[in-house]
Amino acid sequence: MISTMQGVLGLASGSLVGFSLGLVGGGGSVLAVPLMVYVVGVPDAHVAIGTSAIAVAANAAVNLSNHARGGTVRWSCALTFAAAGMIGAFVGSIFGKMLDGQKLLALFALVMLVIAALMLKTRARVGLPDVRINWTNMPAIVGLGLATGTLSGFFGIGGGFLIVPALMLATGMSILNAVSSSLVAVTAFGLTTAASYAWSGLISWGLAGLFIAGGIVGGLLGTRSARHLAARRGALNVVFAAVIITVALYMLVRNLSLS
Repeated sequence: MISTMQGVLGLASGSLVGFSLGLVGGGGSVLAVPLMVYVVGVPDAHVAIGTSAIAVAANAAVNLSNHARGGTVRWSCALTFAAAGMIGAFVGSIFGKMLDGQKLLALFALVMLVIAALMLKTRARVGLPDVRINWTNMPAIVGLGLATGTLSGFFGIGGGFLIVPALMLATGMSILNAVSSSLVAVTAFGLTTAASYAWSGLISWGLAGLFIAGGIVGGLLGTRSARHLAARRGALNVVFAAVIITVALYMLVRNLSLS
C-alpha cells in the first residue's frame, strides 16, 4: 500500500523525471530509481527498477509527442535504433535481475560518470542537419542500438543517457535531434524492460501511475527548456553532463555508506 506522503512524493518525483526526459531525453530511470528508493521509500531496488521502467516509458512517449510537434525527431534513425535495442533490452533485463540490487545501482553510477565525460568532451561540436539513415551509418545505428539496449535492460533503465550520445556518435546529428529521437528508443526499451519485470511481479502499479501523472506536467516544461538551451552552443551538453554527474555521485555516496 502507498501512504499519502508517498503519494505526494511520488507525484513530485514524477514531475522531476518528466522534466529531465523533456530537457535531455534521459534521466528518467536514472532519476526515478534513486527517487523511488531514497525519497519515496521503496525498499526493494528491483521493484523500484521495474516500476520506474513502466513509468519512464509512458512519460517518454508523452515527451516524444511534444518534440515531434517541433519537427526535431529523426524518425528513420530513431526507429531502427530502437528496434535493434529492444532485442538487447530483453536479454539485458534477464541478467540484471540476477545481480544484487545495490551492486546494480553502484555499477550504473560508474557508467553514468563515463557518459558525462564523453558529453563534455564533445560539447562544442555542431551536429549535421537533417540526418537520415543510409548504408553508411546503418551498421553503427544497429550495433550501438543493440549494445545500448542491452545495457538499458541490464540496468533496468530507459537508457536516454546512453542513447543520446550513441545516436550522436552513430549519425553525427545535433544534440537536440538526438534528445528528441532518443525518446523513441527510451519508450521502446522501457516497455521491454517493464514487461520482463512485470512478469516477475516486480512493479508497483499505483506508484507508477503517480509518477506518470507528475511526469506529464514536468515534461512540458522540460521540452520548452531544451529548445531554449539548444540555441546556445554546447549549453545543452553541459546541462546533460551536469545532471548525470550529480545523480551518479549521489548514488555512489549512498551505496558506499550502505556497504
